[in-house]
Amino acid sequence: MTAPRLDPAYLTPGSSSFAEFLDRAAPDLLPARRLPAGDAASLSPHATTIVAATFTGGVVMAGDRRATMGNVIAQRDIEKVFPADEFSVVGIAGSAGLAVELVRLFQTELEHYEKIEGTTLSLDGKANRLAALIRGNLPMAMQGLAVVPLFAGYDIRAQHGRIFSYDVTGGRYEETAFHAVGSGSLFARGALKKLYREDLSEADAVIAAVQALYDAADDDSATGGPDIARRIFPVVSVVSADGHRRVPDAEVADVADRVIAARMTRPDGPAAGLL
Repeated sequence: MTAPRLDPAYLTPGSSSFAEFLDRAAPDLLPARRLPAGDAASLSPHATTIVAATFTGGVVMAGDRRATMGNVIAQRDIEKVFPADEFSVVGIAGSAGLAVELVRLFQTELEHYEKIEGTTLSLDGKANRLAALIRGNLPMAMQGLAVVPLFAGYDIRAQHGRIFSYDVTGGRYEETAFHAVGSGSLFARGALKKLYREDLSEADAVIAAVQALYDAADDDSATGGPDIARRIFPVVSVVSADGHRRVPDAEVADVADRVIAARMTRPDGPAAGLL
């Protein structure tokens, strides 16, 4: 019996981009496929608020746990923050299913590049690769299935944390100090404006991120606050010179409990000085 032969696409030298290879060899596996005419936004749960802030030695990213479909809570414990590789992290907002698939493709893209080239991409290179994947999703974004991630990482060459935001067309923008995306981002950024300092420690940056998500949940119904009854708290990741680390749930729960306790006496959160 003759063994099946591999498709020539698997044997032809090409680029180090896994997404480009997939587009040639099996385009049906790509998440960005054109849908029939119409608005499909109501068909998929939506992930909401992600925040990120740099600190001395790295960057923190955190996401709430709620996914919504219209006025209904579709999921209470969705995870929206994922390691992209050892020194970077990506958070998702928008159509949850497509966003998760895009993150998986991005993770594979970075791993594939490292295997082919024998080295890792620079942080700018990673940010550009993610921009290209988002741009490929534009046809679905035009039909209401937009994916708008937040990307952050530790720049080994510059030796500090950096944050990148995107629009639905794949436009890439580097942010200074902190940023937020999603339905509650307006309120989260407002909170971070008052809480952020250039000399934040890692622990302080985690507290600031949880405070910002709390403020987002306080004013945005699509953002979930800490769920005390179910013990569901934000997902928090830290990226530094030591690599990516997901903050243990017990540590995040302790921070959230302290934030909630402080809000009992001051519901609007910590006050910032006037000068």
